[in-house]
Amino acid sequence: MDAALGPIFGVDRELIRDGTYFVAEHNGEILGCGGWSRRQSLFGSDAGRTADQSALLDPMHDPARIRAFFVHPQWARQGVGRLILRACELAMAQAQFKSAELVATLTGEPLYAAASYTAVQRYDIPLEGGLGLAVVRMVKTL
Repeated sequence: MDAALGPIFGVDRELIRDGTYFVAEHNGEILGCGGWSRRQSLFGSDAGRTADQSALLDPMHDPARIRAFFVHPQWARQGVGRLILRACELAMAQAQFKSAELVATLTGEPLYAAASYTAVQRYDIPLEGGLGLAVVRMVKTL
């Protein structure tokens, strides 16, 4: 987990600047957050990102990206992730995207599978120290 902090689980300020990041809260407490992107990058922080990774996608040909979902463990399996995911999907459709793509951790895969995302590729993201983070790339037609 420590090896993934920063490069994989880091802040992507583009999501905030683009206005595509959502936060769920209750009585001032953050329950979860997540967003979508109209940019090339599938995951990771914006530190060291290239111009190509920040390039805009074409909604008529490219899938939008589901990005940076986190739910507080105390609120897991209570609909928070699903609520944020639905808000993302509505916004992507309003932006004329026809499909969505994401890279899920294995703990996130059940959420996306329950929302009709299909696994298309499993692989490890290389981390420092010879470690790897197991992930699954998933897609959905909106």
